[in-house]
Amino acid sequence: MESPLDPPQFTGVDRLKITDGTAELEVTPAGGCITAFRWPREGQTIDWLRPAPPGAAFGPGDTGCFPLLPYSNRIRDGRYTFQGRHYRLTRNFAPAPHSIHGHGWKAPWQVADAAEGHLVLRYDHGADDWPSAYRAEQRFDLAGGALRVTLTLTNTGAAAMPAGLGLHPYFPRTPLCRLTAGVREMWAADGEVMPTRLVPPSPGANPAQGMLPERAALDNCFTGFSGQAVIDWPERAASLTVAADATLGFLVVFTPPGADFFCVEPVSHGTDAINRAAPDQPDSGMSVLKPTECFVSSILFTPRLNGAV
Repeated sequence: MESPLDPPQFTGVDRLKITDGTAELEVTPAGGCITAFRWPREGQTIDWLRPAPPGAAFGPGDTGCFPLLPYSNRIRDGRYTFQGRHYRLTRNFAPAPHSIHGHGWKAPWQVADAAEGHLVLRYDHGADDWPSAYRAEQRFDLAGGALRVTLTLTNTGAAAMPAGLGLHPYFPRTPLCRLTAGVREMWAADGEVMPTRLVPPSPGANPAQGMLPERAALDNCFTGFSGQAVIDWPERAASLTVAADATLGFLVVFTPPGADFFCVEPVSHGTDAINRAAPDQPDSGMSVLKPTECFVSSILFTPRLNGAV
């Protein structure tokens, strides 16, 4: 199972806030993380994502959501080969030997645009441990109480590069909370959360049949994601629909025992896809961007209370 993320590392950072009159979104340029997505209603606050702690020090693993780019999940031992050249990534998830979640979640982002209900963050990465330089953007839009996050990855260098996108949201967990999502198969994983073989989802831990995160222990990538996941909180008389576009055909579900959160992560490729992309494994999901090409993905979070948006 996944270990806790690095200790808090963001100190004294700004929290930018936008609103559409129904919902509020807080984002920090540190890691491009969402620190809150909530509905203030009648003197109370409904948090749809786990809020970051109110103190000045926190890490990406303490937030409500962070971006996954230019790859999601793990690359085995931080090593990969692309177009005949060998690369080594920095270990960023001690003590695990693998590199995880890409660059963006631990990097500073810049505000590129801001208006009522709208915010764009930008991050530029040079060609060092990645085959080409790239630019990443996150666009946050609030409308009618819903949140749309649009991720754009652009190859700004002179060589081709592998590319992947996704989000890593954390949701509040209650005893009766239920997750339902269209998926096909699950990658079984070893003790380092690396994929071993495709298997049918286990009874009681199958999002396609509906599952209680409180009763499951998952840190697995599912294939054949339909693009829609629904989270129901009966205790709150509330639900949230997570709708991803067709570029995000995989779903990572993380339900650590004893935690007060769980994660449902729409992503574009499987774990260690860059090393598993081969003619005999055509469903790895990893994409390749030529110079100037873009990869765009969008995820819509639509909350509901008592059956009404």
